[in-house]
Amino acid sequence: MNNSFFNRFTPREGKFFPLLKQQAAVLLKASDLLIECLQTETHEQQLEYYKKIKEVEREGDRLSHKVFDELNSTFITPFDREDIHQLANLLDDVMDGMNSSAKRIALYKPKSIPDEARKLAAHIKEASVCIDKITDELDTLKHNAKRVKEYCKELHDIENRADDVYENFVMKLFAEEKDSIELFKLKEILYELEHVTDVAESVGKTVRTIIVKYA
Repeated sequence: MNNSFFNRFTPREGKFFPLLKQQAAVLLKASDLLIECLQTETHEQQLEYYKKIKEVEREGDRLSHKVFDELNSTFITPFDREDIHQLANLLDDVMDGMNSSAKRIALYKPKSIPDEARKLAAHIKEASVCIDKITDELDTLKHNAKRVKEYCKELHDIENRADDVYENFVMKLFAEEKDSIELFKLKEILYELEHVTDVAESVGKTVRTIIVKYA
């Protein structure tokens, strides 16, 4: 019998995993756009890419809100609802960080884009690929825990590489840049790009917590 009240008390794991997977797909799309944005040569092109990334960010918001709505309407969840909520929120934060990076480029209009910014964007793409692989495995986590742990470790390694890029850039920036306004612009843009990899690493930490509990 199809009773809507009792249906709320049955596990409906299938609806969370596709939503998280869609959030990861949004990150992949945005990371490609961010790389393209940083390869442009004019402010007009950068502004257009920011608009494109903003549209993708809105799709990410829609998906994260959908996860939260489903959590509120589902009694039994595949993992602790707090863990699902945190994971969806972190995926949204990664997307927000990419949007914020593109926004700073559009607003600050730097004279040029340093190579280090493109390196950081490449690391963001690597992290997005890792996250996409993780969301592929969530519904079979008990069987693939070892592989998922490797993806989480890769997110940690990516963050370390990005941190090195940022630190070396800042040292060079303060040693060589004489225009204080340009120094501020570039430091803020590069900081935001590096911060995206920090949040991506937090995705891995949350998934490790889920593995400890369920795998």
